[in-house]
Amino acid sequence: MNQRNARLQFLGAADTVTGSRYLIENGSARVLVDCGLFQGYKVLRSRNRAPFPVEPGRIDAVVLSHAHLDHSGYLPALVRDGFRGPVYATPGTIELCGELLPDSGYLMEEEARHAASGRWAKHSEPRPLYTADDAVRALDRFRALDFDETRRIADDIDVSLVPAGHILGAAGVRITTGGRTTHFTGDLGRADDPLMRPPRPLQPASVLVTESTYGDRRHSTTDAETVLGDVIRRVTRRSGVVLIPAFAVGRTETVLLHLSRLRDRGQLPDVPIFLNSPMAVDVAAIYYRHPEEHRLDATELARMYSLATQIHSVDESKLLNLRGGPMVIISASGMLTGGRILHHLAAYGPDRHNAIVLTGYQAGGTRGSSLLAGQRSLRIFGQDVPIRAEIVTMDMMSAHADADGLLGWMRAVEEPPESVYVTHGERAAADTLRARIQRELGWSTRVPEHLERVDL
Repeated sequence: MNQRNARLQFLGAADTVTGSRYLIENGSARVLVDCGLFQGYKVLRSRNRAPFPVEPGRIDAVVLSHAHLDHSGYLPALVRDGFRGPVYATPGTIELCGELLPDSGYLMEEEARHAASGRWAKHSEPRPLYTADDAVRALDRFRALDFDETRRIADDIDVSLVPAGHILGAAGVRITTGGRTTHFTGDLGRADDPLMRPPRPLQPASVLVTESTYGDRRHSTTDAETVLGDVIRRVTRRSGVVLIPAFAVGRTETVLLHLSRLRDRGQLPDVPIFLNSPMAVDVAAIYYRHPEEHRLDATELARMYSLATQIHSVDESKLLNLRGGPMVIISASGMLTGGRILHHLAAYGPDRHNAIVLTGYQAGGTRGSSLLAGQRSLRIFGQDVPIRAEIVTMDMMSAHADADGLLGWMRAVEEPPESVYVTHGERAAADTLRARIQRELGWSTRVPEHLERVDL
């Protein structure tokens, strides 16, 4: 196939940090790299409801970089609407998607039910984007692809996956067609992540498509355990509740790890800790099955997971809202977009004795982002809830490489790419990283527009 026929279209993550979707066409085949949900601002979330830019039945295969919903969460809708090809991912990503996707469908159904029963829906019959059953059917499309295994997945399109750190199963995706390779970073992990091993150094590629989540900033060098310990001691002295919104995959494990180490050193007060995230409990077994991808041995994993009282049922979750402090609650979602954390936020957010600890990136348009911007009233289940609790930001706990980390990862390559496309970041972050790559590395770099097509 003539390489001039190969094209890349940015179906998502081109003007935002969510909705990762990239389409590669070579004249006879179509492959989608990532199939994520748009999150945050309403104008972005509305893209989830729009017809997919390419007829799903005409896509030959999907390749996932990792399991987070902004990279995988649209798959159930794609399959429901006609996609019948294979979905390639690492074994770790497949196991995590087995937890994340059905849970996403369930939460969408639950949100639609709440909207209808609470009469705060804008539509007379609110419907979920997809259901848990849709998600279960999508899981049948998955096919395992090990790290460093090269496989032909469509006419003249080969794929291989390389470790990217970040979370279990996360991979950089390398697509080769017409003798040219395009490397997609997915979400690039950190060299100093306390939980995950560092990403594989960049290998030569014709084109690089890089994330830029933290493209305009550096992570704080303040010790995360020091900050976390200080917050818990301060809040529990006033008999308050510490709410820690955390993604069930990745962030919850890091929070538990830090808390476990604090307790081992005697630096954590004797306060009850509750893990109100059934998925995070289920994910624990996956960490045990993939020790090669993270830094912890079985002993530390066991100590970490035994630290918190695990909440399973809805009734148990509701009782936490009546219990009062002092206590620590870890619950999803990490950006306060849904899940059980919203019920805790409504119960404890109005009390100034409590604290809300934001432990990672908060995409624009999310409740977490609103709190960071100083907003002290949040719309929750159709009601405006005043937020008087202390807000604590811990961006040093992010599992993404920051701007220096991204540049350092790129510098190691022996032969620079011919072109770089900066995606998966808010506009300021993407453009700041673009400028640094051009200035410091001298590489041809640009920020693509939504739905733009480029030649490979």
